[in-house]
Amino acid sequence: MTEQSQTTSNTEKKRVIFCDFDGTITENDNIIAIIRHFNPPGWETIVNDIVGQRKSIRQGVGELFQLLPSSKKQEVIEYAIKNARIRAGFTDLLDYCAKNDVEFYVTSGGIDFFVYPLLAPFDIELDHIYCNGSDFTSEQIEITWPHACEGDCTNECGMCKTSIIRRFPADTYTRILIGDSVTDFEGAKIADIVFARSHLTLKCKELGLAYYEFETFHDVLDVMKQQEEAGN
Repeated sequence: MTEQSQTTSNTEKKRVIFCDFDGTITENDNIIAIIRHFNPPGWETIVNDIVGQRKSIRQGVGELFQLLPSSKKQEVIEYAIKNARIRAGFTDLLDYCAKNDVEFYVTSGGIDFFVYPLLAPFDIELDHIYCNGSDFTSEQIEITWPHACEGDCTNECGMCKTSIIRRFPADTYTRILIGDSVTDFEGAKIADIVFARSHLTLKCKELGLAYYEFETFHDVLDVMKQQEEAGN
């Protein structure tokens, strides 16, 4: 596990986790998997523009799904649910949080039609799950944005993780972000502790942000338990 120096958390603060979904809770990025499978013309350029931050997440993800007809609703939903795999250690992390009074929120740039069904087997309250919405009533699939940017954030995130994180004051909470990609870049800048993989690891290195690298949630648990034992 790659480890860089992290900000020491205060034992008096309550720990709260903001966990990404696509590519984090799941092993694959479900949005990319869906679009790649149905392979509409032009999708690769849009994805490259999102990752390269030439398009906002909101604009890019909206454009991706507008490439797919709403008539494929059931095919899209069934493919997303059938092909997703939950990352090892997720249940163990949830159990740890429940036993140790750690608040756990899913903060996902994913879409409701696969996020909620895939999380249904786990004991996560619905008001602790944030994701984007979907509308299949038009000719093309439309993505809706019930958790858009607020106040200080003007990045057109779609599902704005920084707006949610800021609801938990840094003087009261140790704010822990777990993520992997472009939807986590802004949140990593303000979190107290960052667990990163894939694109988020590269971004943290680029920005000089401290992080712990993880492959499974067991890696996350190991660090959290070590910090707890050390009184951090």
